[in-house]
This record gives sequence, C-alpha cells and structure tokens, in this order.
Amino acid sequence: MGVRPPQQSDGDTPEIIAFGIAALDEHLERADVTFPVTEEALLETVGDPSIPYDATGNEIRLSAALEELPQARYETRQEFMNALHPVFEARRERGNNSFVGRLRSLLPF
Repeated sequence: MGVRPPQQSDGDTPEIIAFGIAALDEHLERADVTFPVTEEALLETVGDPSIPYDATGNEIRLSAALEELPQARYETRQEFMNALHPVFEARRERGNNSFVGRLRSLLPF
C-alpha cells in the first residue's frame, strides 16, 4: 500500500510513501530475491529490514513478521506476499484501535 505524503514546497519529497506489502516489495526488488525461497534464505538475501506497516511510519522487522507465518518456504512471490498481507493488516488494525491511533485519526496531521 502507499499514500501521498503531505504537500510540501521543497520538491524533494517522494510522491508516494510505501508501507506494508509495497514497502516489502521494494526490499525484495533491491535484493533481487528469487523464488522459491525459504525464510532463512530470504533473511540472508534481504537482511532484516524494518518494514513500515502503516502511513504513520510504524514498523515491524521482517524477521518478526516471518515468525507469525505458519510456513517457512514460499514457491512464488505472490504466495509470499499473500501470506504476509494479514500480518501487516493485523498490525495496522491494532495501531488504529489504540488510544494513540484513534487520537491520530481525529487530528489533521
């Protein structure tokens, strides 16, 4: 997923802030991950980056997200992304249901 950042006049800000699966996909692209892949091989190739799971910048380490998955080998990129999507969604929902998350949703920043 991704959202447009607040408008600023400096012109150096990116057009879209990636989070969740979109942010993870950027790491996979840069590391040139090939499938099928195991969790161990994935972490060796990509490292253990922090992946933002919402537009406010909250993050989860890739290794922590992988721990929440029931399997350790993925045949295709799509299978891997589909498996991780609920992990990011659950984190995002927990953040939105917290007091701070509800307060942020009321404020215009």
